Amino acid sequence: MSGGESQKQSTLRGFLSFRTLYTLAIIVVFPASGIVSFKDVAFTLFSLVYVFFLSKVAFPILNPATDPRVFGKNNKFLKLYVPFTALIGLILPIGYIIHGIFEGDKEGIKAAAPHIFLLCSQVFMEGLTFNAGFSIPIFAFVPVFYNSRRIFTIVDWLRAEMGKTVNGELVGSAIRVYFGRGVAVANLLLWSFNLFGFLLPVFLPRAFKRYYGYKEKV
Repeated sequence: MSGGESQKQSTLRGFLSFRTLYTLAIIVVFPASGIVSFKDVAFTLFSLVYVFFLSKVAFPILNPATDPRVFGKNNKFLKLYVPFTALIGLILPIGYIIHGIFEGDKEGIKAAAPHIFLLCSQVFMEGLTFNAGFSIPIFAFVPVFYNSRRIFTIVDWLRAEMGKTVNGELVGSAIRVYFGRGVAVANLLLWSFNLFGFLLPVFLPRAFKRYYGYKEKV
């Protein structure tokens, strides 16, 4: 089997992974059900076009054989950090939305849905840029771009949760209201740290160093 055929099969397996299909399903279902706005869909479509634009104009592929990972796949920090972010950023909010379907909390669902939609779009775009062999800066651009946008959607979500009171009384079950507020606050703290404490000061500089061939000091 030639190297090109092997690479194509690896790319196909990446596109057909459970995570990719799962996130793609949410990307399709949420807009179709009307719980995310057109501006969020437009943001995702724009990011797809802009990624291809950047890959041609600013950050072309210098070496097709270069692994776009900024950190090694056996990095202990990422092995703990990635599942943790998936729990806080995806699993708990999805559980909140499913519970809201049973309680009929349409406003709560609409408030939380943009964050989940954009996070799934981010995961899909990360898989696309990784498996399709884009350059390292493009691979790094996706989480920075999406994380910056999602912080605003989380603030809107938290504002909606804090507004669930009428004359001092909670609107909806107390457990759901407090759980929603807790998850929204946790996501705001997590993704603010992710952007300002990890992606911008650590992840992005390392990506550019690898792309331009700088050697890190031992």
